[in-house]
Amino acid sequence: MLNVSQFKPSEIDVKTVDNNIVIHGKHEEKTDEHGSIAREFTRRYMLPEGTDPGKVKSSLSANGILTIEAPKKVIQPPPSNERVVTITMEKPASVSNY
Repeated sequence: MLNVSQFKPSEIDVKTVDNNIVIHGKHEEKTDEHGSIAREFTRRYMLPEGTDPGKVKSSLSANGILTIEAPKKVIQPPPSNERVVTITMEKPASVSNY
């Protein structure tokens, strides 16, 4: 979670680069009662091992908190060489009279 309340949603970029999440925010010079100010930041976070960079999601709350979700990769179990063998029932041997 990151407080980005000083930025509009259009001024924030979130992207994955290799095994990192890069968050960049920038707004041009703004004037307020104290003068003018421009802000810019870049944060880079390494994704934990086993995380799928293609499934990273971000959301921004109404009060300016940016949340990043990075789910782990789904690991498929190795294919099994097991198979069920059907049991066939044999008919009883017929008894013949000599």
